[in-house]
Amino acid sequence: MPRPRTLSDEQLLDMVLGLVHAEGPDAASFGTVAKISGLSGSTLVQRFGTKAAMLRACLLRAWDRLDMETAQQIQSLPETPEGAINLLAGLSRDYGDDATSYAEGLLVLREDLRDPALRARGAAWGKTLAAALDRSLGAQGKTPLGRLMLSQWQGCLLWWGFEPQGSIEDYVRAELREFLETVAQPATT
Repeated sequence: MPRPRTLSDEQLLDMVLGLVHAEGPDAASFGTVAKISGLSGSTLVQRFGTKAAMLRACLLRAWDRLDMETAQQIQSLPETPEGAINLLAGLSRDYGDDATSYAEGLLVLREDLRDPALRARGAAWGKTLAAALDRSLGAQGKTPLGRLMLSQWQGCLLWWGFEPQGSIEDYVRAELREFLETVAQPATT
């Protein structure tokens, strides 16, 4: 009869994710995860097979959590430009309080870009966000304004990393308001 699991896969993957966020993806070795979880390295090998499979499972769990958080925020989202700003500012909270923690998060993004399954999750998430932003901005079927706003959001996160003045959430709000004011202005000839 198999031994009962002392940690569920979800609990274990959350521990691995905490390690990845604190020390980067390369820190997620079977030995390190065994130390933080109390499980043996051989148990981890039985569960995941390889370090790469464990890291992928951890990052897929992170995508599951992000998808749930995004869906909850979209569900309560007022369909207004301010609602669009609130959505992206709210999602920015997890990017860190300083440039160093933001930079560590980019190591996770590197893993997402390397793995086709993780990359597909990111692409699907972007489409979900763009559609929600289009609804909030009244741009459904007109222009790719939601996608442009997503690009602006990711760009302003990067620029905040170079000049981290104030909270990331406040910075995002200010940058996105300026973006929407700029795109709302009629073109001059």
